[in-house]
Amino acid sequence: MKIINTKFKGLQIIKHNSFGDKRGYLRVTHNQKFINKKFIFEYCTNSKKNSLRGFHFQRKFQQAKYVIVVKGKILDCVIDLRKKSKTYGKIFKIVLSDENNLALYIPEGFAHAYYSYKDKNIVYYKLSNYYHPEYEDGINTLDNDLKIKWPNKKFLISEKDKKLKSFKEFKKKYKFL
Repeated sequence: MKIINTKFKGLQIIKHNSFGDKRGYLRVTHNQKFINKKFIFEYCTNSKKNSLRGFHFQRKFQQAKYVIVVKGKILDCVIDLRKKSKTYGKIFKIVLSDENNLALYIPEGFAHAYYSYKDKNIVYYKLSNYYHPEYEDGINTLDNDLKIKWPNKKFLISEKDKKLKSFKEFKKKYKFL
């Protein structure tokens, strides 16, 4: 495993070790020597091609996330919502896939979203806190002020995500996390 620090404090890219032969491969996805974080909750999503999920966060009981693509390919995207951060309001994007063996550690205080490239995309999460739907909120992934160039113009988006507020509305309501 190799840890690559980004310009965003605490946001790290993890390059997994992979060992393969004619049967397939084994991928080391977690090693506490490298990622010494306390994860207490895990889940997995399965997304179809052109699915767009997010930007999600919990305003209370915030969650650090360790995101791994088990199958498929996604454009993973985060917004730094931490008040005192030099990168507050800035966006970080990275392609994660089962082929490039990259994962992303996202510290607390970020909103998270992703776009699915393949017909089947299985994304596995380790989280530092439990899911609390009463504190869940988000920012609309299609907010023009964010200036995100998603890979496609037609998306599969949940009704709930379509109704999320803009980043300007987030700043008025919360200011920061």
